[in-house]
Formats: sequence, C-alpha cells, structure tokens
Amino acid sequence: MLRSRIIPCLLIQNKGLVKTVNFTNPKYVGDPINTVKLFNEKEVDEMIILDIDASVKNIEPDYSLIEKLAFECRMPLCFGGGIKSVEQASRIIELGVEKIALSSAIIENTSLITSIAQVIGSQSVVAIIDVKKNFFGNYEVFTKNGKQKIKHNLDKLLQQIEDCGAGEIVINSIDNDGVMKGYDLNLVEKVREAVNIPITVLGGAGSKDHIFELIDHYKIIGAAAGSLFVFKGIYKAVLINYFTQDEINKLSNDNC
Repeated sequence: MLRSRIIPCLLIQNKGLVKTVNFTNPKYVGDPINTVKLFNEKEVDEMIILDIDASVKNIEPDYSLIEKLAFECRMPLCFGGGIKSVEQASRIIELGVEKIALSSAIIENTSLITSIAQVIGSQSVVAIIDVKKNFFGNYEVFTKNGKQKIKHNLDKLLQQIEDCGAGEIVINSIDNDGVMKGYDLNLVEKVREAVNIPITVLGGAGSKDHIFELIDHYKIIGAAAGSLFVFKGIYKAVLINYFTQDEINKLSNDNC
C-alpha cells in the first residue's frame, strides 16, 4: 500500500553535519555517521543526505564518506552533492546508495538526467530544485547554495526535468529553510500542477502538525525536513527525533 514518506534531510559541510537558515549561517549539529545510526533506531522511511560543499567548491563527491554512510544506513538513502557525470552517479549507486540527487549540474544541462537515468534507472534519479520568491512574489530558481540565480521559468524547468526522465523532484523553499513555520503550500500546488512524477517537499517543517497538514492536503507525497528532526525546543537543542510508529500508522490509515 502506498503512503506518504517522511524523510529526514541532512546537510554535510566539511564532513560534519550542519543545519542552515535560509541557506546561510550553517550550525554544526554532529557527526553524520552517528546521526545515521540514531535514525536507524527510529526506523525512518528514507533519508536524504546532501553535501553542500561539493558543487560550490567544484570538487568530487566524497566517495569514502558516501560508502560509510551507505554501509550504516538501514533505510533507502538518497545522496547529492557534486555529481556531474554518469560515471560519478554509477559509482555512488555501486556503493549502496539507492538514489542520487542532482541540482546545479542538471539546471546547466538537463540532458544529463537522461544520460544518468539510462544507466541507473529513472527511479534512482532525483532532481532538487531550490527556489525563493522575488519582490513580486514569483518563484525564482537558484543554485550554488542559493547564491546563483538561474534564468529559468520554474514551470518549464519542472516539465523539462520530468520529460528528461527524472523519477522524483524535491522542491526546496529557500525562504522557509530552517525557519520552522510550515511548508509553502502555494509552491507545492504549483509543482503538483506542473508535473506528474513523485514530489518531495523540503523547507519549513517545524512541527509534526506541519507534516500532517502537508499530507492531509496532498495524500501521497514526500515530506522532508531537517530542523524538525535534529532540534528540540525553543533553544534548538540538538536531539535526533522522528515520528512514532503509532503516528506513522495513523498517516497510513488516513491516506487510504
């Protein structure tokens, strides 16, 4: 039975785990390997891990770290950061990662999606699109950790990504990143109208109610979050947490 997926999203910088607000001021929150072990105990649905250094610094993916993460991970793992070729994507899949996430490289060259999908399968290709609103309330696409604006119409880019063979789109709100005040449901609606492939939403979840609200609106969808699963309380003490099995079962029943 299909149900929505609830997905912790972890950011890696300088081999450590960090959390950002609006893609700025990264705060160190722990060791990624230990954090994966803790999420194993929580029996999470899936995990996204993004190396936010690799594309900005134009460096190779850290295959040694990826191998360690994949070895420890007991849930499906999606890894992104610095992937720019079919060879890199294939190598990461061979290390035990289920999905690879592409961002900057595919916005510069969407045909890369097709090339990679032909080798590892569309189901293993995830496109991550980072957006924020401009002064007029229109969504603009950014790369390089929100530093480089791209002259792409969001709707056309989403459709092109689907046409090129991506199996999933992660739509990430830069405006809502780390703010913990809820998802941008208008953005979700816009993406749902543009494409037919699975969507995962990232940016803004600050409580379990925000997850419930997203799933209540859209039923079968990916609900991803960072701060929600690594912070606790108003002072944002680092504490790895997740949904209880009873809460997961309730979501499954509500989606029927």
